[in-house]
Amino acid sequence: MNVLVIGNGGREHAILLALKKSPKIDKLYCMKGNAGTAQIACNVDVDYMDAEAVKAFAIAHPEIDYYVVTPDDPLAIGIVDALESVGKRCFGPRKNAAVIEASKAFAKELMKKYNIPTAKSVTFDNYGDALKYIRAQGAPIVLKADGLALGKGVLICKTLKEAEEGLKEIMLDKAFGKAGEKIVIEECMRGLKYDPGEEVSVLAFTDGKTIVPMITSCDHKRIGDGDKGLNTGGMGTFSPCPFWSDELENEVMQKIMIPTMNAMNAEGRTFKGCLYFGLMRTPDGMKVVEYNSRFGDPETQVVLPMLKTDLMEIFEAVTDERLSDIKIEWDTGACVCVVLASGGYPVSYRKGEEITIGNVGDCTIIHAGTAVKDGKLVTNGGRVLGVVAKGRDIEEARTKAYAAVDNISWNGMYCRKDIGIKYRQG
Repeated sequence: MNVLVIGNGGREHAILLALKKSPKIDKLYCMKGNAGTAQIACNVDVDYMDAEAVKAFAIAHPEIDYYVVTPDDPLAIGIVDALESVGKRCFGPRKNAAVIEASKAFAKELMKKYNIPTAKSVTFDNYGDALKYIRAQGAPIVLKADGLALGKGVLICKTLKEAEEGLKEIMLDKAFGKAGEKIVIEECMRGLKYDPGEEVSVLAFTDGKTIVPMITSCDHKRIGDGDKGLNTGGMGTFSPCPFWSDELENEVMQKIMIPTMNAMNAEGRTFKGCLYFGLMRTPDGMKVVEYNSRFGDPETQVVLPMLKTDLMEIFEAVTDERLSDIKIEWDTGACVCVVLASGGYPVSYRKGEEITIGNVGDCTIIHAGTAVKDGKLVTNGGRVLGVVAKGRDIEEARTKAYAAVDNISWNGMYCRKDIGIKYRQG
């Protein structure tokens, strides 16, 4: 088979590295890709946010058998639908199912309707009404831009002043563009052991009939050590989650995962692909923080290296609605990913800085925002590289990852130093 992965970040590089192991695949392609994907796949310079351009490419290249659509934006506009309309087999949800991430208001209403545990919330499309509600509720409180905002549209406000400023930023200043035309205001959930809570990411394969969770992971969203500073797309991850257990997995399957799959079916929005559950362990049990309609980034970078089963076999089983026939197996041990970012991220940062990579041992370097210019590897984004290491446990994996980080450099390189240390400061 010839397979094309749509996207240009670290997640896509990680997926391509997993697919490269499959004996079922002859050649890999990536649309648009980056300097890392170019080492293992043929990069294709087509705008994947242009459905007509993607369809035209698919028609002109009948030798490509299968497409993997992974970023949230192309899923939300229906790129899977467009590819299927010209007879292409795909991994990823159709537009009417991808709305579970594309609209937080939709997701919250779905959970309310089908009694899926989550934080209490109210949705507003009027700034004045939202402001009155915030002042009546007080803080702490959570503000979420309804639409897609590159993983940055969520503000956890500890004071009323922060909440008022955040509301203005989202709805009036349009910090997240059209994503903030509607806003979801949530209660601030309390964790079992600390505030704001114990969160875990659980990605799951589903074909609409069967849902199979992957191994767990934990994401560090804030830019600074100790979870301080602005929210980012993710500064690092580790797997597995330290507090996860068979008991929790059973609870999540019975109360959240299977009900979500069934709810989407009942709504006529059957979800086929990777459904991401952002969860929190609270005194009232596990609750949904958010859904994503695709592999997480950078969670994928620590989940897929632990996968023993052929990823292409799983993808095809999802497409053909025979996921129940596949036995999915995982390595033991742990995996850590440290994200190396451009100085100034997530606000403003320089591109085009030359990257030097020395001895990284047996770590894997995942490219996220890179390019080749004049024969040199250079930065081309905010999150630039992910350093991935496996070990017997999280401590061994993080030690190996940070040893490799010490041998990578560019002007302005920044990373958190506490990835893999599970703590929060309330």
